[in-house]
Amino acid sequence: MDIQYLLFLQNLRVASGGVFDEFFNSISKFAVDIMPFLPFIIFWCVSRKWGYRYLVTLGIGELVNGIIKLTVCAYRPWIRSELIEPAGDSKVAATGYSFPSGHTMSATCTYGTTVAWQRKKRTWLAVLCGVLIALTGFSRNFLGVHTPQDVIVGFSEALILILIIGAAQKKINGDERMLDILSLAGIAAVVCTIIYITMKPYPMDYVEGVLLVDPAKMMNDTFKACGAFLGLIIGSYVERHYVHYEIPAGSKNLPILGFVGFLIVFGWKEYFAPATLVAAFGGHWGHMIARFILWFFAVAIWPIFIQKWAND
Repeated sequence: MDIQYLLFLQNLRVASGGVFDEFFNSISKFAVDIMPFLPFIIFWCVSRKWGYRYLVTLGIGELVNGIIKLTVCAYRPWIRSELIEPAGDSKVAATGYSFPSGHTMSATCTYGTTVAWQRKKRTWLAVLCGVLIALTGFSRNFLGVHTPQDVIVGFSEALILILIIGAAQKKINGDERMLDILSLAGIAAVVCTIIYITMKPYPMDYVEGVLLVDPAKMMNDTFKACGAFLGLIIGSYVERHYVHYEIPAGSKNLPILGFVGFLIVFGWKEYFAPATLVAAFGGHWGHMIARFILWFFAVAIWPIFIQKWAND
């Protein structure tokens, strides 16, 4: 039934002449190319508490999603059925196995945390974010890159994390000793994840002598997630114990500093890291080191500069 549903959407895509392709592709790209930077902006400029909640939710979400993907090893729809022809360059550009949908998970973590934060303050914003979650999930089906079950599970895992992390944050309530214990547990989880994904067996299916899916390529996203989460853990420790960041509310320089910070982390992720660390160390360790630096910088280093320059 999942393939039949995708074929139905594919027929709609063809019948409409692809007029909606770019819209849904933009919805998908925005969820993973722009929205993951929102937690940094929130952390620097709006609310330290909610910034951490965004970061932890997204960081754990990416890690868990990667573990599930590399455990299930579900092939993409066009590999399962030669009738599926995804939109654009998805056959070449798609990273990771199919199940669950990383785009849907990421969108739900960021938009969903916004819903949890703003549902009583700005109902219109919470509703808008709910619509964007639905559009992002649907876009993955419409573009032919994920099955409905990929999207449903991607949404569900993020929703569960939002609820658990929200409850945990209230329970911990700034207890530094508990946060340090959880940090050690997080580091252990990253180490175990790396050992697991590099040691476990993967399907090695060939068609006419060509490997259908290269497991090494499928690991890249999870190495990124490990680096990001490790950067968050260590960055958080440094920030909590040494930086003690307080948002300089009311500073006329704060919006500019937030924007400059965004430009730095965006430029690092999109341009400088691929040209340096990834080129030097390869897709796995290069991506992991690059993401570690990005998240550590965002949590522990840039707040120092904001506090220094906010009132200059």
